[in-house]
Amino acid sequence: MNRKDFLKSAGAGLGMVFVGKELAAAPLVQQTSTCTLIPSETAGPFPLDLSENTAFFRKDIRETQQGVRLNLKLRVVGAGNCLPMRNVRVNIWHCDKDGVYSGYNVANNRGDANSKYLRGYQFTDANGEVEFTTIFPGWYTGRICHIHFQVYVSSTYSAVSQLTFDVAAKNALYTANRTIYAKGTDPLSYSQDNIFSDGYALQLATLTPNTTTGGYDSFMQVTVQGNGTTGVGHIEKETAKVFELGQNFPNPYRTTTTIPFTLKQAATVRLELWDLSGRKVATVLPDEVRSAGEHTLEINPALWGLPTGNYMYQLVATTSQGTFVVPKMMTALR
Repeated sequence: MNRKDFLKSAGAGLGMVFVGKELAAAPLVQQTSTCTLIPSETAGPFPLDLSENTAFFRKDIRETQQGVRLNLKLRVVGAGNCLPMRNVRVNIWHCDKDGVYSGYNVANNRGDANSKYLRGYQFTDANGEVEFTTIFPGWYTGRICHIHFQVYVSSTYSAVSQLTFDVAAKNALYTANRTIYAKGTDPLSYSQDNIFSDGYALQLATLTPNTTTGGYDSFMQVTVQGNGTTGVGHIEKETAKVFELGQNFPNPYRTTTTIPFTLKQAATVRLELWDLSGRKVATVLPDEVRSAGEHTLEINPALWGLPTGNYMYQLVATTSQGTFVVPKMMTALR
């Protein structure tokens, strides 16, 4: 299976996840506050279907864009129990320092129609978190500074919304970096913005200076419908008739871990490992006929000369009905 097919299988709704070293050791705890659904907002006039272009599968979405570095972390939890929503795809996109979006060249957005900067997607880890490296966005006439995001919980449900920042903190950033943000401070208040004028409390991300990067860190919790990964569509139902792929254990792990799977019928199975960039790095189990029943595979990425890190494991099962694919994340403690 090539990278394009791998990413398509992940976008089908079951999802996959990669995690950075900062996230792996975070405790899996229930939130103490009441979880309220993130408000639904328009995808805006300049969206792109990121799932149709595997180039968008990336953590660093800056490309060559100039701006103050922003490390953005989103935590996705379910409204039913405030627990992490794992293995869901999160898209983000926003304008550049001058208020221009990639991928469009129209009267109100004079940009490059063939560009793809400041757009990307990742998959939530065991803590329900994704992290992106980007630049702090600028603003444009009629809109306060904001970032668009979309959470694909399954093939039948996604949540579309936007986030913004504290006005004083944001404008202090612009003022401190006048040579980069030539348009100056953002003139709008929340009440003057057509998206946040009806409320923004659930869409306000933190903005904290990062002395190591010289940029800023930002965090926001996003609550979506469900308890854990929920909402199954046709593809998931058809795959479940053939096999179920379990979560590796222990997870997180340090050296070796065991991957369980159950075949509902005999199938030719293959287990692959993929890295953060969507590159297949090892075939743990080559195509092999396995009988119906419960199976386990113990693996150690070091056996394939792979450094300690976080990898995607993907099971491919082929029967007379076709080929079925499910990926999941292994979270490694460093």
